[in-house]
Amino acid sequence: MLVTLKEILSKTRTEGYGVGAFNYNDYEDAKGIVEAAVEEDAPVILMASMGAVKYMGLKHAAEMVKELAEKAPVPVCLHLDHATDVDLIKDAVRAGFTSVMIDASKLDYEDNIRVTKEVVEFARPYGCSVESELGTVGGKEEQIEAEDDVSGYTRPEDVPDFVGRTGIDALAVAIGTCHGFYKKEPKIDFDRLGKIVELTDCPLVLHGGSGVPEEDFKTCVKMGMSKINVGTELKAGFSRALREAVEKEPKEEFDPRNYMKYVIRTCKAIAKEKMQIFGSTGKAWKEQA
Repeated sequence: MLVTLKEILSKTRTEGYGVGAFNYNDYEDAKGIVEAAVEEDAPVILMASMGAVKYMGLKHAAEMVKELAEKAPVPVCLHLDHATDVDLIKDAVRAGFTSVMIDASKLDYEDNIRVTKEVVEFARPYGCSVESELGTVGGKEEQIEAEDDVSGYTRPEDVPDFVGRTGIDALAVAIGTCHGFYKKEPKIDFDRLGKIVELTDCPLVLHGGSGVPEEDFKTCVKMGMSKINVGTELKAGFSRALREAVEKEPKEEFDPRNYMKYVIRTCKAIAKEKMQIFGSTGKAWKEQA
């Protein structure tokens, strides 16, 4: 069933779990992610980046997941990830995305608020949730690139004002994670996270989840992190699965579906593992309460 980000995150804090948000780039990884959620009885967020939308086409990216969600007996949120183009965001809302992220984090504080508020006011009549970012998450992934600099971390004292003035449904915070694979183990600023949690009830989002140690994930969730993004790990798994298929399948095999089943299986396994780590296994039907 298709739900909004606000709905799918509504009990994460009180029940102490996080919801996995997984980037998809085509039908096979999307199918594997949804199958993982069904098998784990877990709520799940499927995210399309601006690059993925450009590759698949906005309507196809939306309708494909909407159909998978309609057939799934678990809550599924369709989310536009890290969008910097307000016009694209509005098109995504019209196309049926149930959540969008406006990333205006590279703008100054007041302009970030202004642009985010514009998106919130547009999305509300459609029943679409909005995520925004305060501070800058370092690293590089597709069109998103920023320096991993402590000076860009989220300032806890800014959070209540930003959430209150924008009316967002979720807030991505910069606390030491990075987009893409890590060159060294990340050092998450748990003290900063604790201060932010104390200052807001708004669901918090951790970007740059590929490569974060399991115990750090669990600590973040225990402290109050609601949504955890995983993208690069799925891309790597997708590519690895195709290479494995070419190596294992007979040379005379020509049915592409017999190759793509490796992708579905690999992406499902990655998503299932993360759902178990985030504590969302068995939480699906509780989202309906």
